Amino acid sequence: MGTAIAGRLALSPNHLLNPIFGDKHTFGKGLYNHRGFFMAVAATGSTRGGGGVLEKPVIEKTTPGRESEFDLRKSRKMAPPYRVMLHNDNFNKREYVVQVLMKVIPGMTVDNAVNIMQEAHHNGLAVVIICAQADAEEHCTQLRGNGLLSSIEPASDGC
Repeated sequence: MGTAIAGRLALSPNHLLNPIFGDKHTFGKGLYNHRGFFMAVAATGSTRGGGGVLEKPVIEKTTPGRESEFDLRKSRKMAPPYRVMLHNDNFNKREYVVQVLMKVIPGMTVDNAVNIMQEAHHNGLAVVIICAQADAEEHCTQLRGNGLLSSIEPASDGC
């Protein structure tokens, strides 16, 4: 009975023990580079195609100082929110402001765009959307690119 340790193997034990024609690797001792998955496999039995028992896979740890994809998504979600502010101006028509808001802000409805435009018209300033800083900067740039006055500011209370 021999033990084989493999480097990169398919997750399916069936594939491991019954290789597909054309695979570069046979089941035996040594390191394997196969389909991009890191896995350590121990098998008992013949190395020439016999059955085997698979043990629990060893999961490779991430390199110290390097974040995983999950950590990056988590940090993006926890980034402080920013407000995109629309300033009143005396140059653009109200209908145009509504059209630009609907074009630039994803999911903006006619009713919400009209309410934001009216608030900016009457109060001089209105909150357009609250989002991550990178998105807020992009929305502000697009609003300015369409001739509207806008700015961003941190949303300290998160609302």
